[in-house]
Amino acid sequence: MYFTLDQMGLLVRSRYTILYLLTHEERRVERKLLRLGKSEGLDIYRWRTTNGTTDPAGQSMAGTQTPASALRQILEVPAPSLFLLYDFHWALKDPEVIRLLRDLDRVLATRTQAIVIISPVAAIPTELEKDTTIIDVPLPDPDEVGSLLDDMAATNGIFVHPDAREQLVRAALGLSETEIRRAISRILLSGGQLTEDDVPHLLDEKRRAIRASRYLEFYDMVERMDQVGGMDNLKLWLAQRARAFSQEAQDFGLPTPRGLFLLGVQGCGKSLMAKAVAHYWRVPLLRLDVGSVFQVRDRAEQSLRETIHVAESLAPTVLWIDELEKGFLSTQETGGARALGTFLTWMQEKTRPIFVVATANDVRMLPPELLRKGRFDDIFFVDLPNVHERLAILEIHLQRRKRNPELFDLTQVAEESERFSGAELEQAVAAALFDAFAKGREVTADDILNVVRETIPLAITMDDRLKELREWARPRARPASLDTRRIDYFEEWQER
Repeated sequence: MYFTLDQMGLLVRSRYTILYLLTHEERRVERKLLRLGKSEGLDIYRWRTTNGTTDPAGQSMAGTQTPASALRQILEVPAPSLFLLYDFHWALKDPEVIRLLRDLDRVLATRTQAIVIISPVAAIPTELEKDTTIIDVPLPDPDEVGSLLDDMAATNGIFVHPDAREQLVRAALGLSETEIRRAISRILLSGGQLTEDDVPHLLDEKRRAIRASRYLEFYDMVERMDQVGGMDNLKLWLAQRARAFSQEAQDFGLPTPRGLFLLGVQGCGKSLMAKAVAHYWRVPLLRLDVGSVFQVRDRAEQSLRETIHVAESLAPTVLWIDELEKGFLSTQETGGARALGTFLTWMQEKTRPIFVVATANDVRMLPPELLRKGRFDDIFFVDLPNVHERLAILEIHLQRRKRNPELFDLTQVAEESERFSGAELEQAVAAALFDAFAKGREVTADDILNVVRETIPLAITMDDRLKELREWARPRARPASLDTRRIDYFEEWQER
């Protein structure tokens, strides 16, 4: 559940008595709750372990230093009120505190009162699960970021051009209010004027914030679609959805794309395609280390929630989950069933425009419920590249190494590199360059051909595994590549 002012007021009026706000942003949330108290006629009491409870006038209340004494004091307050308890998750390990909260639950409903626990850590004991409403507090949305930027610009007498404002707001999404204030202050102190040139400073702050999340990585430089060889069937599917995040698409009645599952042979470009999608659709790319999330004992679910919040605050975005099967293997080792359930529910019910691109090499390790319709828009099987795709891949890697592919006759190389993956073709080009460099001459197509002839591709040693993958994928997944038989027939027909 997400936190909004109107929603909080409705919950209190509806007799929700224990509200648990998951957030690091105490000040921002406190401001919202103070406005809520004023609009709803609720007194605000605050408890901190450092000074006990303070009343609506800000005066300390004697004898309320401990969590249990603070809860008993609530019984003495008859007026409609909110009781804000900061970092109270530590107290929820105490049986006396748990019992007092359960007793208060029945009393507060008759008084238009609610206890609001504000903490970055979810620690709900089993006894309170049915009585407690968890509310995930999202990071500032575009309107909030824009208002904050306008206020700081006005305070410093700076005019922000509308185009620059839009870019700065988008760059700041995913940061907390405090992080945004610090970043803008640093820009202004260093002589910046809040123009397009200052966007990289906000992106630097975002990188630091995302690195602190431990499980997300923010990608600046991503691959272009023309740097991905083959997979034309998948590229066509993506091209049809390139404008899916636009307002025009929403007005047309199109649903927001949910995600894409790429299954296939190792080294055939699944991860490369995930990066290219973000560049093609012009949205940020985040990589989720799902294995590390699920390996965290006791806090896997909370870590996953926090990670999802950051990703959602950046929406629209592409969330890349590489080698998904490793994450689910971790849940079996650590018992992270609840975290797995949270993840699957989020994928099914997410409303924010986050396009999940998940890749996997071994489908046997994935739970069947993951592949159920509604979690991904489609499943594509990425097979070994055909001869046409191998030719394209060789040309791409020569171009990336500052060579003109038109000067190389690569037809024989493409034909003799059957069962090579894209990664192995890349290594063949690199090895040929090393050999030519050592001999003090320019690389030739024969150098690449010699490397290919000396290499045993992994697909040969994994032949049985590859057959199993293809058998599984045939009735369940769409091929990422076009049917090569049609291409060959067309080319033969043209030559006649």
